[in-house]
Amino acid sequence: MPAPIRIVFLGGLGEIGRNCMAIEQRAVEGKGAKKGGEPSILLIDCGLMFPDADMHGIDLVLPDFTYLRENAERIVGLVATHGHEDHVGALQYLLREMSFPIYGSAVTLGLARNRIEEAGLLGRTELITVGDGERRMIGPFDVEFIPVTHSVPHAHAIAVHTPQGVVLHSGDFKLDLTPVDGRRTDIARLGQIAAGEGIRLLMADSTNAEEHGHSPSESSVGAVLRAVFAEQKGRRVITASFASHLHRIQQIADAAIASGRVIATLGLSIKKNVRLGRELGVISIPDASLVDIDDIDSYPPGQVCVISTGSQGEPMSALALLARGENKWVKVGEHDTVILSSHAIPGNEGNVNRVIDDLLRSGVEVVHSGVADVHATGHAQADELKTYMSLTRPEWFVPIHGEYRHMVANAKLAMLMGVARDHVLLCEDGDVLELSDAGLQSAGRVPAGYLYVDGIVGDVGQGVLRDRKVLAEEGVVVVVVSVDIGSGKVLTGPEIITRGWVYAPEAEDLLDEACDRVAQAVEQALASGVRDVESLERDVRRAAGKFVSERTKRRPMIVPVVMET
Repeated sequence: MPAPIRIVFLGGLGEIGRNCMAIEQRAVEGKGAKKGGEPSILLIDCGLMFPDADMHGIDLVLPDFTYLRENAERIVGLVATHGHEDHVGALQYLLREMSFPIYGSAVTLGLARNRIEEAGLLGRTELITVGDGERRMIGPFDVEFIPVTHSVPHAHAIAVHTPQGVVLHSGDFKLDLTPVDGRRTDIARLGQIAAGEGIRLLMADSTNAEEHGHSPSESSVGAVLRAVFAEQKGRRVITASFASHLHRIQQIADAAIASGRVIATLGLSIKKNVRLGRELGVISIPDASLVDIDDIDSYPPGQVCVISTGSQGEPMSALALLARGENKWVKVGEHDTVILSSHAIPGNEGNVNRVIDDLLRSGVEVVHSGVADVHATGHAQADELKTYMSLTRPEWFVPIHGEYRHMVANAKLAMLMGVARDHVLLCEDGDVLELSDAGLQSAGRVPAGYLYVDGIVGDVGQGVLRDRKVLAEEGVVVVVVSVDIGSGKVLTGPEIITRGWVYAPEAEDLLDEACDRVAQAVEQALASGVRDVESLERDVRRAAGKFVSERTKRRPMIVPVVMET
């Protein structure tokens, strides 16, 4: 009887980002096992998520590495489906704690390598390039890399041929029949596997499952860009897109060159990725058409195209600085047109709208996807997902990669296409599934909370975030009082220092009243025999908190400081 396999979801279910999962399998006939015959672990992706607005001060959010840390000796490798940050951006943090090889296409590894190299961790991994359609043994895992079309070049679906049948991870994909590079999703191979071995379990991208119809081809954006560029005669054009969207960068470059413009890159990630794309042959821009950003003022505005980072409105990105007039290389005005060739990631809408407003205030003309079709999604919509289900005909289905509502919509599509209702499982981060002869069943849970990055990893917990939330929304009140423990008398104070509760110069009467209330509480406590500082601080906090709540109906953070002499 074939041994069961386990799938452990560590991120990416119920959210956009943090995509990370593990597959566990025992070695067949004793080959390739790790750590005394225990099942080996193959990771699929390890991505990050950008913080929500209420995660005050947080830079990035990572998967919880607890389970991987506890089982590090069993990890035989990681397979990267593609090079987006939400799939490979957390690798540099995981490699600080363990070492393993990483497999992926040349483009995927090139994009991942940048961050790993910046962290000085290349020595902790081996980057192993795989080709389209290649099938490799990684420990006991028989892994096949199937080409798919996405918004970053050379993405893959992952088919793991296990003793329990084929487990297919769709990766992020769309069924683009006219991609920029001609590299289509290999639906023929997917159909061949389904008709042969069959697909025991499919885990598929859910991001656009709620969107009806079929996603537009990436090549359709090129025609729109050429038309927009043609309309901008005499004006400088500045474009912003994802730095990893090399096909979009290529189409922007083609439109710029066709309208007689030179091209300059603005932003370190764009500069690095254009260099990478040219080295790998994914981007083709003549040397004569590339100029340094320092030299653009030597050309008439109508002969310049700047390709910038910052399409998501990140506050310190090149485009955001440019919009605020703080970019040291480019100053914009009424003779500039900015093209935002992207959609805002959920949660980033406010930042993007703020950048657009700042650009418009500077007199810039702004073209975005609400004005012209200058962006095409990289994720399959409902009709493509139904086609995918029809091709693969999975026995079991688990929607992945998306918010919970996206996964619910994807589950409904699977049932519509013939997957039995009781063979569709909706999972969440931390869920563990076991695939055996008896079918697919829940097998418990593992830790899968958020790991927050604020400067360094692991220094921020939920308690700190709750404090930051209170400070941001309600402010802080510091109450300082000095007491003589021996005589039981108040020597100086109370003094109240506040930030974010009331503005002290305009609220002197309120602050004086608060001091009187606290002084009364401290004197009563001392009179009743209280002599330890901790108890006195509790009384100060209670008195100040009650007064603040009664008078202002607010709950700022109360920080009592009792000094004894």
